[in-house]
Amino acid sequence: MSRREQFERDGFLMIENFMSAEQCDALKARANALVASFEPTEEHRSIFSTVDQTKTSDEYFIESGADIRFFFEADAFDERGELRQPLELSINKFGHAQHDLDPVFDAFSRDLKVADLADELGLEHHVIMQSMYIFKQPHIGGEVVCHDDHSFLWTDPESCVGFWFAIEDATLENGAMWALP
Repeated sequence: MSRREQFERDGFLMIENFMSAEQCDALKARANALVASFEPTEEHRSIFSTVDQTKTSDEYFIESGADIRFFFEADAFDERGELRQPLELSINKFGHAQHDLDPVFDAFSRDLKVADLADELGLEHHVIMQSMYIFKQPHIGGEVVCHDDHSFLWTDPESCVGFWFAIEDATLENGAMWALP
């Protein structure tokens, strides 16, 4: 069965080692450098949650589509507003325009293999709507409930397709993504 047939049948496709280890290492190093350079102010203390949608509707989040913005884990701050653990272990994700604003993310996102796969799957007029780098931090982090990304990126007709890349090996023990056919 072709990848396109499998994608059309199941609604998802898993391709192991699609991007090289070197590309993944470069992206991880850049992500860590971006986090290290982040200096959060009160305005930047936005929490990302798929459970509590009010936490994804603040102005900082809503306006992140044209920027690189950082979002904290739900339990990142204590009752005094101080981080419970180091900054680099408190970030849930960052997004949503690093594919346009950062050269390392641009090179990864616009690699010809990605465009070729979109063509192979029959996706017409494909463009990058957003990009995210999601951390799976140890000992912190809220539940990511089953959700449809279409609810975050609404199009009519439904035409949005997400490409997710595991930058590190994903296992049942460390937070692999699940998909329902």
